[in-house]
Amino acid sequence: MKIIKKIFIGFIILVLFLSIGVWIYTLTLKPTYNGEIQIKGLNAETTVFFDDIGVPHIYASTNLDAYKALGYVHAQDRLWQMELMRRIAPGRLSEILGEDLLSVDMFFKGIGLEENTEKVIETMDKTSLAYEYAVVYLDGVNQYINHGSTPIEFTLLGIEKESYQLEDILNVYGYMAFSFAQAQKTDPFLQDIKDRLGNEYLEELQIKIDNSSTLIRNHKPEESTLAISIGVDEILQKIPVPAFIGSNSWVIGPEKTKQGKVLFANDPHITFAQPSVWYQAHITTPNYEMYGYHLALTPFPLLGHNRDYAYGLTMFQNDDLDFYFETENPNNPNQYLRPEGYADYEIKTKTVKVKDKEDTTFEVKYSKHGPIINDLIESVAQTKPMAMQWAYTTLDNRVLDVTYGISHSKSLEDFRKSASLLHAPGLNMMYGDAEDNIAWFAAGKLYSHRDSINTRLVLDGASGKDEIQDFIDFDDNPQAINPDWHYVYSANNQPDSINGKFYTGYYLPDDRAKRIQQLIDPKHDWSVEDMKNMILDDTSSKATENLRHVLPILKKLTLSDNEKEAYSILNNWKGDFKMDKVAPTLYCKFLNEFMKNTFKDEMKNAYDVFLTTQLQKRMINAQMTKVQSIWWDDVHTDYTENKSDIVEKSFKNAVAFLENQFGQNVSEWTWNKAISLEHGHALAAGGEILRSFFNVGTFETNGGSEVLNNQIFNIEDSGIYNVIGGPSTRRIIDFSDIENSMSILPTGQSGNVFSEFYGDQAEKFVTGQFVKMKMNKEEIQQSNNKLVLKSSY
Repeated sequence: MKIIKKIFIGFIILVLFLSIGVWIYTLTLKPTYNGEIQIKGLNAETTVFFDDIGVPHIYASTNLDAYKALGYVHAQDRLWQMELMRRIAPGRLSEILGEDLLSVDMFFKGIGLEENTEKVIETMDKTSLAYEYAVVYLDGVNQYINHGSTPIEFTLLGIEKESYQLEDILNVYGYMAFSFAQAQKTDPFLQDIKDRLGNEYLEELQIKIDNSSTLIRNHKPEESTLAISIGVDEILQKIPVPAFIGSNSWVIGPEKTKQGKVLFANDPHITFAQPSVWYQAHITTPNYEMYGYHLALTPFPLLGHNRDYAYGLTMFQNDDLDFYFETENPNNPNQYLRPEGYADYEIKTKTVKVKDKEDTTFEVKYSKHGPIINDLIESVAQTKPMAMQWAYTTLDNRVLDVTYGISHSKSLEDFRKSASLLHAPGLNMMYGDAEDNIAWFAAGKLYSHRDSINTRLVLDGASGKDEIQDFIDFDDNPQAINPDWHYVYSANNQPDSINGKFYTGYYLPDDRAKRIQQLIDPKHDWSVEDMKNMILDDTSSKATENLRHVLPILKKLTLSDNEKEAYSILNNWKGDFKMDKVAPTLYCKFLNEFMKNTFKDEMKNAYDVFLTTQLQKRMINAQMTKVQSIWWDDVHTDYTENKSDIVEKSFKNAVAFLENQFGQNVSEWTWNKAISLEHGHALAAGGEILRSFFNVGTFETNGGSEVLNNQIFNIEDSGIYNVIGGPSTRRIIDFSDIENSMSILPTGQSGNVFSEFYGDQAEKFVTGQFVKMKMNKEEIQQSNNKLVLKSSY
């Protein structure tokens, strides 16, 4: 017994010592929010106050010191996120995450982002403030890398820390730009629909065809472009960092506000993840102040405000990426046809390092139009070479200058000039200021082709007829400055015409845009509380309209008791996606069945890609309003189905599914049981232990797809709608009381799992609360978290 007792006591002591060791180890991994730190190269002592949500308020004697301090504190909270973000564009994820990411790396290695970064750095003005501030910011980041603690993710994966360079900043911008593009999977998908089904099907997807030309209908399934769409979609799904999806913003002029000053709102929609996308920081120097929202490893905020002006972004959704079929020389696979004859491909050898595996080496061909995508996606059987021409890599790239400019503007005209420098990605830049100005600029280098061409399909690379003909001057880009209606907005919808023509793009439906107008137009006394209520609004402007086109069909049917109750609920619904409502659950399941029964039989494997495009969202309203459509018929039956057949089948299937999922009591089919939000970490796929350790959530939430409180999910067969994206922040800036402007993040300010600010805003976010964006120095200095950075000279 004594031996057993000694063993037991020894075991308890061992566990105790291990626990103390783990506790001490985790303490060393926490960010430093208090005390003093020696920093090389500071001109003077710099003080950082961290407020009650972990936002650093940096007080420095010079801008150079401020940006060095920003780099240091940004790295201590977000180094793991920086590491992931910088590795995507140059194809270096497999190096740390293994061969599952090899397809991602091969794709990004080949599309030209690395070469574009090299070109930008070579031509960059090394005397500009944008360059100088970026360099000192990097120095701050690298000083943390060299002397700060190592994030636990690095330890778990065995990653050796490396100093970051300017190309890493630009590579983050490169990935951001690519995640904005929609054509990479939409254009090959539409080409497949045209080739397999013909123009009539394509035109009903709202894709115009030049009917003056005679088009030969192709049918070579093994040559389908669909494999490229599927391949790109699979690559995008594997990327372990958030993608940009959409956004809302509106700026209300003083004529329509209660206090007679500008009110500004912005909530960019981005894939939910942990860490969340934005890092907030407030910089104050004798000649500069900015409260900004930074992407990982970027010195200049993409969203920001100070006492003089506020700015924000939404996705423009313009078409800045074109695919071209190249005609290969049958006698020389290294040549392709141009109008003047055959030209040589440029051939580059690329190498991807893979963790615990041998390096993978491959060749990529480049035509005049860009990389041959067939070389970059393994699953593609398409033998006809298809090149990708993307404005971001082919036009002059001045993204660093743009981000510096919009965050250091002195006037509306300054801001406009900076916006005009952006060539890609296309962004709606929103602006409001203390001088009562409001503005919206659709920024990006727009261009045109010949009138009859359809850039939503794959173009002809050999003839020379499908090349870009001219570029549009920025003065002719869509924009509005102090309009007579006294507000500007953007919700990723189609902008007004340019010189009598609508610019081609991948615009989202006008559901949110219509709701914005419905709410703003009649009201002339807007307050901050009104703006809060609006940004959280969960009523669809189109759902009840869609139902008006199908409910009369259901009213004529013989229905079961549950079907009658479901019909009554939908008939009386106001379109609000609230957790305690049954109608959203019914509506979304009906949508799932309706879209599947309408499109899947003809689209076949293309249907899953269709569901991931903005086109699917646009087609919901368009298809429900139609009486006649070629898509109604189910090609698997001998009977020719019509709209009534599809609506009846979809409704009855939806009710039967929900009876099986949630029980026979219709009143219990509430929205909170169907919708779920979890903020996933890149390492959560490693098992339940890592998931519970790193992830934040799950949560129930109000909101739905394409409402202002946009909770983005796929309309899946499961009947469970896992939210994949939504507001990456909600910001409301009040120029009548700038120091009490409000915001919220989906999870928290820190990406360090041991920080108290890792997920402290998550509950507030789903319950519609806000926190103050502090700018009052006296209030900020009351914080208990004070970090003093001293020069080590």
